[in-house]
Amino acid sequence: MSELIPINIVIGDRTYRIKTTVSDEEIIRKTVKMINDKIVEFKTQFAGKDMQDYIAMVIIWYATQNVGGNGNTMLNKEMLDSLMKMELQVDKALKE
Repeated sequence: MSELIPINIVIGDRTYRIKTTVSDEEIIRKTVKMINDKIVEFKTQFAGKDMQDYIAMVIIWYATQNVGGNGNTMLNKEMLDSLMKMELQVDKALKE
C-alpha cells in the first residue's frame, strides 16, 4: 500500500484534514476546486441560502452531469472516485 500523506482541503468554508496517496492528491485538489467553484456559482444564482443548501445543489448538479452522460466519462469516473475517497476520509476524520 502506498504511503498516505496528510492534506488540508476546504469545502464550503470548512477545512478538513484528510490522508491520501501522493498519486491521488492532484485529483482531490482539482475536485475540491470544482466543488468550490460550483458553490460560488450557485451562491450568485440563489442568494439567501445556507452553505448546506449550496453543497446539496453541487451534489445534485454533479450527479445529473454523470447520469446525463455529459462531459468526459473518464474525467467523471476520476472525480466520482475522488469524491468517494474524500467522503470516506472525511467520515473517518469526523469519527476521530
